[in-house]
Parts: sequence; C-alpha cells; structure tokens
Amino acid sequence: MSFPLQQKLNDISSLTSKMLRKNFGRGPESCSAFANDRFLVFYIRGFMSPLESTLLEHGNSDNIEISRDIVMKTVLNQLKGILELEFEQDIESFYHDWNYPQNTGMITIQFEGAITELDYPNQGANVDLKLIIEEIERISILVQKRPEKTEAYFISPKIFLVKRDGILVRIEKALIAKGFEQTLLVTKDELEKSYLHRDGRFEEIFRNPVADIFVDWDFNEDRSITCFVLK
Repeated sequence: MSFPLQQKLNDISSLTSKMLRKNFGRGPESCSAFANDRFLVFYIRGFMSPLESTLLEHGNSDNIEISRDIVMKTVLNQLKGILELEFEQDIESFYHDWNYPQNTGMITIQFEGAITELDYPNQGANVDLKLIIEEIERISILVQKRPEKTEAYFISPKIFLVKRDGILVRIEKALIAKGFEQTLLVTKDELEKSYLHRDGRFEEIFRNPVADIFVDWDFNEDRSITCFVLK
C-alpha cells in the first residue's frame, strides 16, 4: 500500500473516531481503515457506552441496535461529503454492523468507482473467493433464498467482503412496505449470523480463524454486505 494512501486512511480513521465521539458521547478505543478497489472498510474496537453495557447485561441488544442505527445515519451523512471529496468518487452505499459481546464493529462504504489501485494482488491468492461465494449462497438458501448475484472481494490479508444482490423474499418486502424495516433488520441480523457462525465452513476456506463476521442490508437496493475479519 502506498504511503499517501496509508496516510489518507489514518487521517480518515481519526476523523471517523472523532465523529463517533461527537454523536455518541464517546469514541472507540481503535478505528482502523482499509481500502481496496471500490470499498472502504473501518474495523472498530472498544465502542460501548455505559448505558449500552447496562442494556446488554439485561438482554436488550435489540434496543441498542435500533438506537445505534438512528445515530449512525447522522454520522454517515456527516462523513459522506468529506469522503467523496477525499476520494473523488461518489458514494453508492453505506453499511454498518456491531458485535456487542466482543465490542467490535464495522463500517463499510461502497463507492461508485475505484478509490485505489487493486492492493495486495497476491496476498489473498491462498483464499479461493469462489468457495466463499458458494458457502455464502449455501447459507443464504438455508435462511431465505439464493441471491440473484453474489460477489466476493479481497480488501486486505485480514478482511474480505461478500456482496449479495436480490436476497429479499416477498414477505420481507411486504414487511418493509408496512414500516417494519427495523424489526426485520434486527431479526435478519440475529438469524443470519447464527447460521454463518454455526453452519459456515469459513475457517476451513480462509485457513485462518475468523475473529468477526458482520452483516448489514440496504433494503432499498435489495443488497447485503457481509464482512469477514480474520485473526
């Protein structure tokens, strides 16, 4: 990775930490940024307020999920203009997800065009992206249906993304139309992650322990991003 890009990622990580602190009242212990092709991924550690910790202890993770989603919309709106100016590309979509027990999180931003040359072309060579796609599609079928399109991306030696298009079934679309988007989001998050962790053969495919699996959806575009963080 070139030094100017690394410096830019460091600066953007620092700015994102400040924005999280401003909107949530506290910032993360660490926020690391990774970029490749059209994607910018932030991996966040140590980002739980005392109130959220209390809610989690009492089994109210759904409430944390909903409140974070509302505040994150503000954070991402504030970041949008800065990132588009910095990378000279329009943003296509934002995703974010959190692992509350491990106190980690991810923010993934997809730009309309490439923001960097393809980095680490050989580092991901020992991971077969086709196998990741097949495994994600197998689990998608167990939970809902086969996506219309699935693509896998190498971001860094420790971070891989999978993008699925066309995943919503008719009843889910009807629930969204009725205004049950938040309930559906929380339910899908819980259900799909349980299958990914329990039934997925990802450690075998990556030949590495998986530290985190994050999933988020863009219901308007009928699209989902899954982010794998390896140990």
